[in-house]
Amino acid sequence: MIKKIAILISGFLILGFGNSYAQQKIKGTVASSDSEKVLIGVSVSIQGTEIKQLSGDYGEFLLTNVSSGSQVVKFRLEGYETLHFQINIEKEKDLDLGLITMYPIFTADFDTSIISLSEDELSEDEKGGSENVSGLLQSSKDAFMRAAAFNFGQARFRVRGFDSGYGQLLLNGILMNKMYDGRPQWSNWGGINDATRNQEFSNGLLASDITFGGILGSTNINTRASNYRLGSSVSYASTNTNYTGRVMATHSSGLSKNGWTYVFSGSRRFAENAYYDGTTYNAWSAFMAVEKKINDNHSLNLTAIYTPVRRAKSSANTQEVYDLAGLKYNAYWGYQNGEKRNSRIKEIKEPLIILSHYWKIDKTTTLNTNIAYQFGHIGDSRLNYANAPNPDPTYYRNLPSYYLRFQDNLNYTGAYLAGEAFRYDPSYSQINWENLYRANIENQTTHYYLSEDRVDDKTITANTILKKSLTKSITLNAGFTYRNLKSENYAQILDLLGGENFLDVDYFATGDAMQSDLNNLNRIVKVGDKFNYHYNIIANDINSFLQFQFKYYQVDFYLGTHFGIRNYQREGFYKNGTFANNSFGKSEKKVFTDISFKGGATYKINGRNLIDFNAGFINQAPTIRNAFANARVHNEFTPDLKSEKITNGDLSYVFRSPKIQTRLTGYYTKFENVTETSFFFAEGLRGDEADFVAEILTGVEKLNIGAEFGVEVQIVPTVKLIGVVALGQYTYNNNPHLYIQSDVFTDLKSDFGKAYIKDYKFSGTPQRAFSVGFEYRDPKFWWFSANANLLSHNYLDISPLLRTDNFYLRADGLPFPDATQEEVNRLLKQEKFDDAYLVNIAGGKSWRLKNNYYLGFFASVNNVLGEVYKSGGYEQSRNANFSELKQDKDLQYPTFGPKYYYGNGATYYCNIYLRF
Repeated sequence: MIKKIAILISGFLILGFGNSYAQQKIKGTVASSDSEKVLIGVSVSIQGTEIKQLSGDYGEFLLTNVSSGSQVVKFRLEGYETLHFQINIEKEKDLDLGLITMYPIFTADFDTSIISLSEDELSEDEKGGSENVSGLLQSSKDAFMRAAAFNFGQARFRVRGFDSGYGQLLLNGILMNKMYDGRPQWSNWGGINDATRNQEFSNGLLASDITFGGILGSTNINTRASNYRLGSSVSYASTNTNYTGRVMATHSSGLSKNGWTYVFSGSRRFAENAYYDGTTYNAWSAFMAVEKKINDNHSLNLTAIYTPVRRAKSSANTQEVYDLAGLKYNAYWGYQNGEKRNSRIKEIKEPLIILSHYWKIDKTTTLNTNIAYQFGHIGDSRLNYANAPNPDPTYYRNLPSYYLRFQDNLNYTGAYLAGEAFRYDPSYSQINWENLYRANIENQTTHYYLSEDRVDDKTITANTILKKSLTKSITLNAGFTYRNLKSENYAQILDLLGGENFLDVDYFATGDAMQSDLNNLNRIVKVGDKFNYHYNIIANDINSFLQFQFKYYQVDFYLGTHFGIRNYQREGFYKNGTFANNSFGKSEKKVFTDISFKGGATYKINGRNLIDFNAGFINQAPTIRNAFANARVHNEFTPDLKSEKITNGDLSYVFRSPKIQTRLTGYYTKFENVTETSFFFAEGLRGDEADFVAEILTGVEKLNIGAEFGVEVQIVPTVKLIGVVALGQYTYNNNPHLYIQSDVFTDLKSDFGKAYIKDYKFSGTPQRAFSVGFEYRDPKFWWFSANANLLSHNYLDISPLLRTDNFYLRADGLPFPDATQEEVNRLLKQEKFDDAYLVNIAGGKSWRLKNNYYLGFFASVNNVLGEVYKSGGYEQSRNANFSELKQDKDLQYPTFGPKYYYGNGATYYCNIYLRF
């Protein structure tokens, strides 16, 4: 029935557009430019149509049913530059293109290997941390997208202001975005760059054959063993970023006579001290893909990936700390027995196994079915203290500003001594591990200990993806996916620092509220024991999509829909002393049912000029992170919890010719029903209350509008000019409700009213970016590129709590008398960071040795001029009312001033490789 309807629609469209299908043919032969050997398996296609063929054993190809007029023939093969060949074909006349030569990519490492993304930039470990989306964009050939990934990524640029969770990352069609926060866990496939080269990227809501996609696009990494080119490679890289060295080796067997193909890849990345002080890095990576070709219609492929990593984190700091200790200062480490020891270690061990079945049902139909299992853990360590001074070297009482807080009690001597100690004495400016051990041993009580927040996930995913060519012009895509997550969350003791055991109570509370588990009063824990909190999250996700793609001579368009059901449930194993009535046992099960639609069209004015339009109405369930108010201590969901609504549209003009490729796009995206949660310590709540709180924003609206422009101009065969412009405005679009929950405010009805944040800017990304550069490729196989970039309109992350009525009110409920609107505006003005000017250079060279061996190297330097710039940061919410914030902000260095992230200075990457 669907096929008949689609064919009927097609008939009307064919009549409407007056398409004439003449039977012209195009033939030719493809060879490598460096050796003149014919190339087998080159994908030769007519751009914008379904006409496609792979070159044969002699490099030959034949395209049939080609429409007359201006066309672009596309030649694509891994390891070679994609070639676009402009032709004009006359009616009833075949065309022989003769010998077509393709150039090997001697900068292949630039495309997918040399970008080794820092997990610090790709995760949100601390409030305000901003992940970039380079990993989603690496496979794009669009000039703007490549600049966003490689030129702007170092400054945490987000395309269209979108979080990476709005893009989909898939491995063999298996969605890898975590249900916890919606983002991919990049470390799960880090270090196996050779094995993840085969990528398909769909920009924005453009049609994808394997998924409905997200508004940021979708990237599918294909690890089917038969898709890898026969051969081996070894490489070594040196850098001064998040690690200092990497070794990697890869081997692909090619298809054997009995139908087997296998690929192995492995690497190690390491650093004793990376870019920031005290940051170690130790990562191993292993990849295996084995495929059995059963017959011409059936193949089985098994993929296994294991990439364990342990890396030390670096801290965000106030400007006072940076001025004292420098931009590479990190508060998380200190010396122990002469060795650097970091208290904040992130450990990720999550093996992944995927079994895939490829079925060619007939010449027009394929079915890909996959089942995946991922397990393991993510651990984040931290230094804790109980009934003892705060061991954080940047604790406000340790800084010079503490001694200058009050005008009637200025202690210049204390400030001077604190400043000198912070500058020159590591036992003062870093964690003093020896003092912590001494305090525990001498007092025979554990005051200091190292714990770990653990997440042990087990995820089972099964899906099936159908592709059916209904006619020469109509393609049906459909898919069904089921995911089940069991996530165990708990804290465990890692090191008692000389102590024998620890009493698992909250020393800041009283009575029953001190107990983490009323079923186990005054529990004594030792190394390896669970404590503080322990619960499971069970999540189930069922989704399906249906899509039709229509391709005609002058118009291509697509229509797609997505249906999803997701549910969450918490099961608490501790009866928390503060939330005794709703922490132990199972919560209610919250179910979200969502339907989404998207569509788009491309109007081909002629072979070179295109108009492209895409629109979508998306409904998606909130993530686990935002669904629960504070999952560590109780079962409650956040108030007014709803699915997020997204209205998205973009319009593009595209011009493409053999010498010029350009795209100009305008876009509009509105987010509704967004929920945001955060956790921090605050004073001045409802007058004079102070506590560690969970802040919940509900009903948030956001608005992202802007334009993108990218152009590449091939001046001469060896020189290409590149220009990119991004203009955006990303703002809050309403005043949402704010709730606070804590030991003091235990009721989720603790409504602090509206947070007046309308028109404040999003943080974590430059909202405007400009790039101009060039690339030179010499016929003797060396190349060089340089680009200059300007990034601007990046803002500090605001504290919504400071923008509620609570900010204006004293303990007696009356407003502060000196809280004039002018003074309030001064205190709450959002900080705009200075513009950043970044210059990057890169180059490489390759040599063809005997027996088809290739030796090459690549080198790059980012931020050549060492520009100092803020890449992110956030307001601290500790001073939650007008009086406290005014007193603090009037100081030269506010005691609880904003914490910042600075971008890296000059960094380099150098890679040498041998392929055979």
